[in-house]
Amino acid sequence: MSDDSDSEERPLTRREARLGGQPRRVDPDSGENVSDADDVASAESGAPSEPLPTIASEPSTPVAGTPLTDAAFPAFDATSVPPRPPMPAPDTPESHRAKFETGDHNVIRDQLRAARGELESHVSQAREQFDQANERIKQRTGRDLIVAIVIGVAIGAVLLASLLFVKALFIPFAVAAGLLGTYELSRALRAGGRRIDIVPQLVGGLAILLVGYFSALWLSWVVLFAAVAFVMVWRMVAQMIAQDGRTYGDVLQDVLVGAFVQVYVPFLTSVALMLLSRDNGEWWVLSFVAIAVSADTCAYASGLAFGKHPMAPRISPKKTWEGFAGAFVGALVVGVLMSVFALHLPWWGGLIFGAAILLSATLGDLGESMLKRDLGIKDMSSWLPGHGGLLDRLDSILPSTVPALALSFLLAPWIGS
Repeated sequence: MSDDSDSEERPLTRREARLGGQPRRVDPDSGENVSDADDVASAESGAPSEPLPTIASEPSTPVAGTPLTDAAFPAFDATSVPPRPPMPAPDTPESHRAKFETGDHNVIRDQLRAARGELESHVSQAREQFDQANERIKQRTGRDLIVAIVIGVAIGAVLLASLLFVKALFIPFAVAAGLLGTYELSRALRAGGRRIDIVPQLVGGLAILLVGYFSALWLSWVVLFAAVAFVMVWRMVAQMIAQDGRTYGDVLQDVLVGAFVQVYVPFLTSVALMLLSRDNGEWWVLSFVAIAVSADTCAYASGLAFGKHPMAPRISPKKTWEGFAGAFVGALVVGVLMSVFALHLPWWGGLIFGAAILLSATLGDLGESMLKRDLGIKDMSSWLPGHGGLLDRLDSILPSTVPALALSFLLAPWIGS
């Protein structure tokens, strides 16, 4: 019973399968494993059957970890098998939210990059257009517009701060401007062939500037005459010591030009300090400076845009009547505004004030242009980029100090009326 169950449960070997699936049995005579097919074959051939080699039965289930030894299944190394890739993360609402947020961030980043690129492109185009316009203006006027605006705004800010907060702060500003202008004009005249002594010019100019604010009006005239005499005597004594054969006419011109320097720069600057020393003098100074600057700026803008008819071609070819018309409008408008809101004068007083400053500023501008043309120079110096020299900016302001001081006395009875 047990043998039959074992034979039924034992799997067929390859030989048994090849012989038709008949199981093998033990021959009682020889004690070898034979099958019915072997008996039939041997009976048909009439030859005695030869014993077959015993084939061990293969286990039905291979033992774990035991390598296969059959030729059909060569041995292999289990460590050479690559590791199994990780399983994908489960699809949860949190993962959906993370993917959505990541996508939003990428979209926003791309939009920001595109917006930044577009902004940089617009800025680059605007800068190129501005540079081209500035270059055209520079070729026409000989000035760098950007630098001129920056320097002008900086000077205006210092001037405005000194007058609005503590008017005494305007004194060092005016003294420095007067001395620097004196030195600048003396150097320009020396370059033009004039004999100008810089040291006595600065000493006399400092005396005139200081008495303008701290002393009475009559004392300023006395100091002016003393400073002019000091400069003239110094020049004549220096000429006698030099003995360089200079003609009498040249020496006389040197003496007169030296006296002119004292009157033009230090004395006119001291007139502004005289005006500052009066009651509400800071507002008078601020008003006449604002009118002169607005007239100059409006003349520049209108002349640049509409200028076709030269005003004085032999003196200043770039000044036009269209520019003067713009200066006229600007001076009157600013004169009325400053008179009404700063000086508390009637509106007609502002018209008088604006017209007087416009006339003096225009004459001062033309006078310095004539002087520079006589010296054969374009600018007094190059200390102020975009403007030239300091006197190139003070040419319309310095002559305007005289009518401003005079009108402060003449219009005083109408203040507040």
